[in-house]
Amino acid sequence: MSVSLGDILAHPVVAAADPVVHSPGTSGERLVRWVHSSEVLDIAPLLRGGELLLCGGITLASATPEKRAAYVRELAQRGIAALAVETGGVLPEIPQAMLEAAEEHGLTVVELRKVVPFVGVMQAINSILVSESVGHLQQADAATRAMAAELAHGASLDQILGVLAGIISSAVKLISPWGVSLGSGVPADWQGNDDGGSSPGGKDGLPEVARGTVLSVDIPVRGVLMGRLEVEIPDGVDAGLARVAGDRAVDILGLALLQHMPPGLHAQAGAELMRAVLTTAPAWRLEQLAPAAGFPADSPAVVVAIHAASPQKLRRAIESFLSSNRIPSAAYQDDAELVVMIALPPTDTAGERRKLLDSMQGLDGDHDATIAVGPLGGGVAEAAWSLAEARRALDVRQIRRRNASPRRRHPSQGLVVVDAEDTAVESLALTRIDASARDAFVNRQLRAVLDHDAQRQSQLLETLEVWLDSGCNTAQSARELHLERQSMHHRLQRIFELCGGDPRGTGRLAALHLAVRMAGLP
Repeated sequence: MSVSLGDILAHPVVAAADPVVHSPGTSGERLVRWVHSSEVLDIAPLLRGGELLLCGGITLASATPEKRAAYVRELAQRGIAALAVETGGVLPEIPQAMLEAAEEHGLTVVELRKVVPFVGVMQAINSILVSESVGHLQQADAATRAMAAELAHGASLDQILGVLAGIISSAVKLISPWGVSLGSGVPADWQGNDDGGSSPGGKDGLPEVARGTVLSVDIPVRGVLMGRLEVEIPDGVDAGLARVAGDRAVDILGLALLQHMPPGLHAQAGAELMRAVLTTAPAWRLEQLAPAAGFPADSPAVVVAIHAASPQKLRRAIESFLSSNRIPSAAYQDDAELVVMIALPPTDTAGERRKLLDSMQGLDGDHDATIAVGPLGGGVAEAAWSLAEARRALDVRQIRRRNASPRRRHPSQGLVVVDAEDTAVESLALTRIDASARDAFVNRQLRAVLDHDAQRQSQLLETLEVWLDSGCNTAQSARELHLERQSMHHRLQRIFELCGGDPRGTGRLAALHLAVRMAGLP
């Protein structure tokens, strides 16, 4: 499932490139789960973390220092194992500023001083990773079978966890969503703390040893989060096996939790309510389920859709904020999305929604996520509509980011909060106007501008969009576009010539703004 960076660099196929590692510390111990090759500088959103990224240096050679720094920052935030850059051709050496940025953000950079075929590198290393992955799956399946046998014979949570711990040679514990220890297990040959003790007497019931990698896996039961498996992987232990076995153990541990501590009626009702929202159940069904879940059926409500790298970590932060402020809510989480429905007070609902948006932006912790806050619904019956609008806002943000120039493209990582009310025009266009009608309208209003951009590689459409979105504020638009005011005036003058004159004070202003907002929609 993963191989250390040091072992990969020592492989004959990679060693032929005469690699030099530019990073402090023990970078050779970093685990690589896949090898990927790309010259695209905006590749970070397509990566999952743990990759060794190979880059031929072609696009880096012509990139600005700012773009190189952003490239390094985004890869580091994505959690890749290392970036390997080929030098000696169009890129004689890795720019010093880029190495300094890598050191600042903790990204290991490998310089490949000789040319090697990247296809050969990927074939050689990825075949090793695939073979290892198969072995891990077989061992993980053996672990789940052994745990299932213990469960069938009425074993305790500690006994079941002990089976898993023995197979992966790591200490494991099962904790509740509120941090209460439910059970733990250690391998039979586990070495305790440094003074020679071996009993599990450390923090949270685990031995006091030097902490290695800590893996966390959520354990849901009937859609309700009932626990979290934490695996402490010591140095020298196969972390890949521990990860696979931990993921495979979810169902067995869920059954064990169901036997030992079934979810309460309130939690089950909350999960059932959110499933009804997700499946667009009839209004009467939502109003029927809400009281049992402790959610006021008639209160104004918004639904928040969240895409996150660590959804459970973010869920804890959101639920902690909501509970501390006594705000009724219900949540549901799967592998792709976290959805939270939030009730607001019946007075000054617009102001309360604005406070909620600000609170989402200020959540405690370092989160890599995009949060879309849906529009205000009149009650739980309109929750599915609010969710649909929030999801559409996420889609529109991706479209806008893809269409933006590199200078205005915001970093893909970090916490981003999107207000679905800001994308109401795009939502209306996507749901009520067919694509051919949208395209025809955009072409009638913006044909000359679009042709100019296509023929001269200009950015007049983007300039017009920023200017219109700012309320026709030229100074503000120039700052956002990083332009001198004189350059901004020249661009606007050219746009006005192509669009038949200055649209301010005419009916064409609204038509142009609508066309600009619809341009680029699928």
